Formats: sequence, structure tokens, C-alpha cells
Amino acid sequence: MNLSICTISFRHYLHSIDQIAYWAQTHQFQGIELWGIHAKNLAAQPNYNKEWLSAFDLEISMLSDYLPLDASVSDLMSETIKVSALAKHWGTNKIRTFAGKQGSKHTSDCEKKDIVDKLRVICDYLYSQGQYLVVETHPNTLTDQLSSTLELLEHTNHPALRINFDVLHIWESGIQPIKAIKELQPFVSHFHLKNISSEKYLNVFAPDNVYAASGSRKGMVSLFDGVVNYQEFLTEVMPMFNDVHASLEWFGPNVMDVLSQDCKEVRKVFELNQVRS
Repeated sequence: MNLSICTISFRHYLHSIDQIAYWAQTHQFQGIELWGIHAKNLAAQPNYNKEWLSAFDLEISMLSDYLPLDASVSDLMSETIKVSALAKHWGTNKIRTFAGKQGSKHTSDCEKKDIVDKLRVICDYLYSQGQYLVVETHPNTLTDQLSSTLELLEHTNHPALRINFDVLHIWESGIQPIKAIKELQPFVSHFHLKNISSEKYLNVFAPDNVYAASGSRKGMVSLFDGVVNYQEFLTEVMPMFNDVHASLEWFGPNVMDVLSQDCKEVRKVFELNQVRS
């Protein structure tokens, strides 16, 4: 399992992509998950690309965007083509998005069909470009439950559709992540790793809060200090996924200190399991 940082973690900091890349390299990360808006804003400086990043012994593990599934097919595909080109520029074949904007239980069959049809159109294009659409397990989307995620995969039925397994959000849905990963394993191409001190603080990850500079960060904790048992999860999952990328997704303060410490702790789990094997 390779570790990435997310540029979204630096959204409220005055750090350049040069500084972020240098820091990631010196703290033993293998990749960077590039936020879509950051990729779009860097497009005016084409010298920042996969070749530039490879000088730091890093790669872009995933480009994380929000493709407009509620738009017309023509507008959706126009945006998809732009994001696909940015992903190529940075040398990644994974584009992250969300499956809709409301929970599976509150989405009608007609609305689900529209989302599935649009996902299939996107997947057709990305597959022709050697790329994958990675849908994140997330509340208030069609992947807010294990059953609805499996249903989405079955109905879309496309080799380009993959899953970004957000461990905390899977736990939030009421199912143990280890049970979920055993069912979703063939479809998982990426992991998001984050934690919370208590279930009562899960609303801090709501988009209107977590993206706001003045939003609450109460309850956000380091990876091994929260309600999800990452020692157990990583020990169980690592043998299943040798080369997959996992992003340390941190939205709170002291970003470099927290990411550095979490990286060290994850490495300890890696090393311990290597000794046992």
C-alpha cells in the first residue's frame, strides 16, 4: 500500500505545489492526490506536470473532482473531457467523483437510472482514454451504504467504474469496514483514511462545513486516535492490496505535523506485518 497526501488538506494554507511536493518527498510519501480545482488552476503553468513531479519520486495517485451528474449530458461530457486531459497531464488514470447529491434511500428509481446512465457514458469515454472513474463511498450519495454501492456497480456494469473506499464513511454507514472491503475488494482502486473522536462529530465532514475556512474541526483526530480501529483494518487489508494508493485525508489544523505522524504510524503497521509474514 502506497501513501499519498491530499492537496485539499492545504486548501487554507499558503503553500505552493513546489513546497507540498518537496515536503511529501521528505516525509516518505509516494504520491499526491490532486484536488480538481488545484489541477485546473495549475493548468496555466504547464511546466507543472508528471515529469516535474517525478523528479521528487512522486506520482499523482488520483485527481479528485466533482463531475456534474446533474447537468446535461453535453455539459457533463465537456467537463469530463477537460478533467480527463488534466489527469493525463499529471500522469494519473484515476478520476474521483461522487454518485449524486442525495442519499440512496431518498433517490427515486428514475433518478438512479439517470445517474447510472450518465456514469456509463463517462466510463465509456474514460475507458477509451485508459482511465477509470473512481466513485467515493460517501454520505448523501448513491454509495452511502454497502448495498447501494454494490447495486450501483451492478447496474452500471462497466470495467472503468471503480471505488474509492473511504474507511470512516463506510463505518459511519453502520457496517464494519473489514466486512465491507471483503465484498468490494474487486472494485477498490483507492482508499481514504481519516478518523473522528466520536460519532457525534461526524457532521464536521459535511461539505458546507469542511470546505469552509471558518468551519468547525471539532472531533477530527489523528488516524490511530479515533473510533475506527486502523491498526486492525490496515493489518487485515494490506495483504489484499500490495500496490494500491491510500490517501491520508486530513481537514484539520497543524496539517504537516498530523500527516507526518500518521505516516510514521502507518509505516509501523506496514513494517510489523512484513516481519510477521
